[in-house]
Amino acid sequence: MTHSHRVDRTPMKPTYSRRPRKPASRKPSGPPVTLLLNKPYMVLCQFTDAGGRETLADYVNEPGVYAAGRLDRDSEGLLVLTSDGALNARLTQPGRKTAKTYWVQVEGDPSEADLDKLRQGVELKDGPTLPARVKRMDEPAVWPRTPPIRERQNIPTSWLEINITEGRNRQVRRMTAHIGFPTLRLIRYAVGNWTLGDLQPGQWRKP
Repeated sequence: MTHSHRVDRTPMKPTYSRRPRKPASRKPSGPPVTLLLNKPYMVLCQFTDAGGRETLADYVNEPGVYAAGRLDRDSEGLLVLTSDGALNARLTQPGRKTAKTYWVQVEGDPSEADLDKLRQGVELKDGPTLPARVKRMDEPAVWPRTPPIRERQNIPTSWLEINITEGRNRQVRRMTAHIGFPTLRLIRYAVGNWTLGDLQPGQWRKP
């Protein structure tokens, strides 16, 4: 099912017509709906923005769905949107420890000793992280980012697959920075058993 004919209408009108104080304007009808979206780079993980920035409303017009968890504006990849409150809670409550997998491009070439620090857990300002599953990976066959990452001459970049069960603010970026390898690009590939599959930026499907 496609709704592209609705998404193509005047971009900002849907954004401003939806007010957080009036959830009835996006009230779902029928059974709960869940969508898997490939959130593009620099799109806010919400449906409204007074500043006129791109939001989920520019890509999704299914009524009643909201993001289950967040994905930073400068991050890309899998975002689960649902009208099912119970599912939203299962995916976002810390005690549930829902696994999330990220493909992370970092500046530099971390050694196994560096990665072991993440596997054991590192001490961040808001406390220690749980042990992460981390491995090096070949550069994935993904869409080019616009604009591209900043690259510095004579400094290599590396790709890591990082799996965590927490959801702190900008956690993965802070973890890689903590061990001395800043994140240049972050793509969430999986949430639980759901993956991006072949979704391109801005595309969504029902699982």
